[in-house]
Amino acid sequence: MEMHKPKRHKSSHQQQSGRRGSVDTSKPSAIFTPTGGRSHTLSIALPGSIIANAQSHDQKSYVAGTIARALAVFCVDEVVIFDDDARQGKNSYANDLNTDEYTAFSDPSHFLAHILSYLETPPYLRKHLFPMHPNLRTAGMLPSLDMPHHIRATEWCDYREGVVIPDDGKGGDKGGVDIGKKRRKETSQAVDAGVPSSTVVDTGLPQKVSLPNIHIPEYTRVTVKFSSPDTPQRAEPVHPAAPREETGYYWGYSVRRCRSLSTVFTECPFDGGYDLSFGTSERGCSISKVLAEESIPKYRHLLVVFGGVAGIEAAIQADQELLDKGVTPDEAGKLFDYWVNVLPGQGSRTIRTEEAIWLGLMGLRPLVEANGR
Repeated sequence: MEMHKPKRHKSSHQQQSGRRGSVDTSKPSAIFTPTGGRSHTLSIALPGSIIANAQSHDQKSYVAGTIARALAVFCVDEVVIFDDDARQGKNSYANDLNTDEYTAFSDPSHFLAHILSYLETPPYLRKHLFPMHPNLRTAGMLPSLDMPHHIRATEWCDYREGVVIPDDGKGGDKGGVDIGKKRRKETSQAVDAGVPSSTVVDTGLPQKVSLPNIHIPEYTRVTVKFSSPDTPQRAEPVHPAAPREETGYYWGYSVRRCRSLSTVFTECPFDGGYDLSFGTSERGCSISKVLAEESIPKYRHLLVVFGGVAGIEAAIQADQELLDKGVTPDEAGKLFDYWVNVLPGQGSRTIRTEEAIWLGLMGLRPLVEANGR
């Protein structure tokens, strides 16, 4: 009996190449392609206590790496780490990013922020911005994010991330600086226009970039824009959001720490705050049902909040400001525009926060894509 031969449909790549066997599968092909300026943003918030729930350093690092991969894959622009333990918020927040101590057990929120900041930074800048630190002792085993701004020296882009280095003619550095000095600064804050000098920036290219008549403190991370590929030594500093707003590049995520759940909203860095918010809980409505039945408005700044082991309710219980306003853990859903369940009918008794992030961002992907059209 003659076997059935399925019909073969040419892929778009095969149709363009016109011949079989021309697909090169030895290298990744899913290269991010900007489609135009984007003003809207996607933010997520989660408690640092999820690191405390992991038992060993390797497990804690794995959780942080898994979260970082989700942020990169789903083009998250901001990640907010809040404390859902009132005691932790009082004791550790003041020194959040200015410590040389190992913090995986003493301050899990700092540990998570440290790892996420390290992974977001382009590899060629890490030697300048991150000194040796106990939190990063297994950094070599962390997953690569390979985001659009992690550009190779052989690749060209109109924008690049750089770091101001001493102008000693050699481009040397001091082996890294404290992570607290690494945090992104807007160009308007970093540039002192009153000092007529030249600033040298390492952007990962063979030639260092010179910014004439501009003074920026050493070891400040800056975003620069080139005028032409023919003059890679000439560029101008721009706002970190410029690649996204002007061209549509996904340009990594910023990391923000908060004392409590309420300050996630009150300390929002965007003008007008978050105009659309989702809270996630197993007690929420199905996320697919919400997207299918609700008329969700367009947004400028979307926030998705995930809870820890005890859920968002625990964060409310630890937030005195919310309690003073009469918000109780039983009313957690009222804090958000939508209260959703990322996976109804789950087979496991629990869904870990790092898993919920992947599920939630995947479930909201149609909303994010539709908002950009």
